[in-house]
Amino acid sequence: MTPPVQRIARVRPVTPAPSSAADQDANPNPGTAELPEQFFVANLAADFASTAGRTWTVVESPFPGSRANAGSPGRKGWEPGSEVSEASFTFLAPSVPANVLGMAHNTGQAGRNLPAQAFHKAATSVIGPGEAIELPAGIGLVEPEAELAVVVGRAAKNLTLENARTAVLGYTIGNDVTARTRQKSDELWLSAKSQDTFTPAGPWIVTGLDHADLPVGVVHNNTELPAASTADLGWKVDEILVYLTSFMTLHPGDLVLTGFPAASAGIRPGDTVTCRVGGIGELTNPVTTAS
Repeated sequence: MTPPVQRIARVRPVTPAPSSAADQDANPNPGTAELPEQFFVANLAADFASTAGRTWTVVESPFPGSRANAGSPGRKGWEPGSEVSEASFTFLAPSVPANVLGMAHNTGQAGRNLPAQAFHKAATSVIGPGEAIELPAGIGLVEPEAELAVVVGRAAKNLTLENARTAVLGYTIGNDVTARTRQKSDELWLSAKSQDTFTPAGPWIVTGLDHADLPVGVVHNNTELPAASTADLGWKVDEILVYLTSFMTLHPGDLVLTGFPAASAGIRPGDTVTCRVGGIGELTNPVTTAS
């Protein structure tokens, strides 16, 4: 059964949790410095920009059993069922993945004619909306790649085409930032794909999404580059999940980037990159020089 279309987001309250002794007495389970606060919120509004679309309901973590994706200890006004406005929080990356995986050469029939091939991105490369993509000095040409990203909802191994969708919580936007110069010299692509900050993701997860033919594209410094569609991917979502779980276990919160069929452009410090995927929205990040 297809789940209802809704958005789920991982967020952090703008106002830090109380830390004084008096406040702790009033709220016996405040957030701690060791575990930065994170709550999950959901929204069923069809119009994301409407008043209803900007008023969210606090929910339990959609990743039961995942310590990385557990919610913070409770605090006043953030109990499950509470309503919170977007002004009261900032969006984080939609999950804390154990694995971030991408698909190589996954565009059109030409990609499908080749064996399915995945690459790994460091989970530590994941950042959220609005966080800076940091470019190290001398890294050469770096390009963003807007991609439909699968958010895994349960532990999964040896999936089949018949049950692959049961492992999917929903879909988000991933930006597979890639250092092209490093990609040419590193045949495993690790230094090209896993630089710190090289995997922006978000701003939310959309469940129940028909992802067969969604527009995908990049906006570079307010210039919209030629877009494409998820229909242009060689290997489709279910096939990708079957392939990946044939040799590894996917875990709740893992991100699977499905491929980039559209046009890109080199980025440099001072730029702004927006990745768009139809039905999900926009993911925007500034570009800075790495410290």
